[in-house]
Amino acid sequence: MIYLQLLWVYLKIGLFGFGGGYAMLSLIQYEVVEHHQWLTSQEFTDIVAVSQMTPGPIGINSATYIGYVTTGSIWGSVLATTAVCLPSFILVLLVSKFLLKNHNNPYIKSIFSGLRPVVVGLIASAALLLMNKENFADYRAIIIAVLSLILVRKTKIHPIWVIVMAGFTGYFIY
Repeated sequence: MIYLQLLWVYLKIGLFGFGGGYAMLSLIQYEVVEHHQWLTSQEFTDIVAVSQMTPGPIGINSATYIGYVTTGSIWGSVLATTAVCLPSFILVLLVSKFLLKNHNNPYIKSIFSGLRPVVVGLIASAALLLMNKENFADYRAIIIAVLSLILVRKTKIHPIWVIVMAGFTGYFIY
């Protein structure tokens, strides 16, 4: 039964997860933590952290890990990963044929213009979701984040170097 639930949950997430992995996080959190209660909030936060560090898209990495943790089997990982990818794969095949024929249509351009703010909202939702006591420690973390943002926006320093500097700063502060 858990495999069918996992399949259904990740098919829904794959179908409605517009905007990529970070936009999917709020959907995944709702299904896995709140609705089915397969994981605690702390476990979910840990999975997100591991999924961010692991090469590949965060939505797929988290699906793989949650599938394993939920079922205790590699087949849970395979099922969740396949289920989260399958709707996108099918939709891309269908939509690409349509868009090749209609790419200059003004209605199509309007639809994509309307989807942009929705994607930004979903990503902002994921950011708010991760602002919990496990992730957002104190004022020092806020200062590091704000200074990092200012460095990236106001200087020519590459964002990777800013991340490295923020990591070292956090290491020495904490």
